[in-house]
Amino acid sequence: MTEPTTVSQQRTPVVPGLWAIVGFLLCVELASGVLQGYYTPIFTDIADHLGIRDADVNWFEAAQLILSALVVPLLARLGDIIGHRNVLLISTAVTALGSWMLAFAPSFTTFLIGWALQGAYVVWLPLEVAIIHRRTAASGQQAVLTRRAAAFLVAALEIGVIIGAVTSGALVAATSMTFLLALPAVVVTACFFVIWFGIEDVRGASTGGVDLPGLGMITLTLGLVMGGLIMIRLQGTESLLAWGLIVLGLLSLVPFIRLEARLPEPLIDVRLFAQPAQWPIQLTAFLFGMSVLGAQIPLSTFARTDPDVAGYGLDASAGFVSTLIALYVISLVVGALTLPLVVRLAGPRGAMILGCLLVALGYGLFLPFHDSTVQALVNMGVAGLGSGSLVASLPAAAAAAAPPERTGFATGMTNATKTVGGAIASAVFAIALSATGSLDDPTEGHAALGGYLTVWAVCAGAAVVAALALLVIPKSPPHEGHA
Repeated sequence: MTEPTTVSQQRTPVVPGLWAIVGFLLCVELASGVLQGYYTPIFTDIADHLGIRDADVNWFEAAQLILSALVVPLLARLGDIIGHRNVLLISTAVTALGSWMLAFAPSFTTFLIGWALQGAYVVWLPLEVAIIHRRTAASGQQAVLTRRAAAFLVAALEIGVIIGAVTSGALVAATSMTFLLALPAVVVTACFFVIWFGIEDVRGASTGGVDLPGLGMITLTLGLVMGGLIMIRLQGTESLLAWGLIVLGLLSLVPFIRLEARLPEPLIDVRLFAQPAQWPIQLTAFLFGMSVLGAQIPLSTFARTDPDVAGYGLDASAGFVSTLIALYVISLVVGALTLPLVVRLAGPRGAMILGCLLVALGYGLFLPFHDSTVQALVNMGVAGLGSGSLVASLPAAAAAAAPPERTGFATGMTNATKTVGGAIASAVFAIALSATGSLDDPTEGHAALGGYLTVWAVCAGAAVVAALALLVIPKSPPHEGHA
């Protein structure tokens, strides 16, 4: 009888004010979800507003994902030094600036810059988890409380995605584009003050500095590769300059890896990456990012395309795209919630492989079945189940395959590698869609169907490769806990 009493006594008074802080952070994650869901139903309307082709919208996502991949490790490190709440404020201010730029952007270039700046929001969830982890340090229940709070934050994020998608889909025909794009900016600006007044300012406990040489070199690598992809878009696949930039970008990884291997506190722990139990997980995250991040804009523009004009498409309204997103998010949540059951039946590795195969099946179904809204809903539902499983399982698998002092880095890098995969895929998909269409053809700038078939084939193929890579890791990594 003594033990239950002790547990009950520990639950409420152990961390005074914890759930008030979680409540404020829930507001931030709702805003994060709004940002992630709001724009997808209206990408075609944004393209019309800016006078650009559907394919060019993919460059927005590519620019944002590249910036996101760079700022996650940088801002996470700064959070350990100057305080997680302070970095959360900085990233929110940058996100708000980018969001306001979108509302009043007069051109494609200005919109592109604003969209890239808005990508600073990707560090919010890792910083929030770090705030909660520090707040519960003396509780004796740090891991349990952090996981429980993180679950609420993720739930708020997914609710925000649905709210954002439904809102933009409902308002796009009833208001101006400037007003429509200003609403997310208002939400993010409000978040800044929520963080300012609701989260206590605690300085970071870490000493030392930031690996600026490493950050500069990885920025150079990504810049060269993305520059090469942009040149392919502008000059075609026969451009020697484009392929030269891509080769230089890949070669620049050699000195970067050598530099990081020598540093005691590198930006990216390449030694950990090279371990047999770790690299398949990080490769899976990279390949998974191609579909979960890179394919969303093509799916939106395909659904919005009028088949009477382009010869394909669903002629869907922004409202239907909102429904498609809502179904995808719900299936994603179901995939995440059923993960413990799948792990008990198939093991951690088997669960991840099953998730990859479901993603491959969902996008593979688009190749023969893309002529009706029912087919699109079924395909996205299948892909969503696999995506939800991978979103939940990849960080845990990376942590299980890492030493205790590097679990934070390992889980954070699954997000970074996923983001890089999405950025590269967005650029490649922009090339695929623009290369199969024409500026002066009767489809009015829409890509030919072959471009979309390429997108879905790449997503399905990447998921299959990820499933094969996961076969390399042990069925149960040595640090893996029970589900």
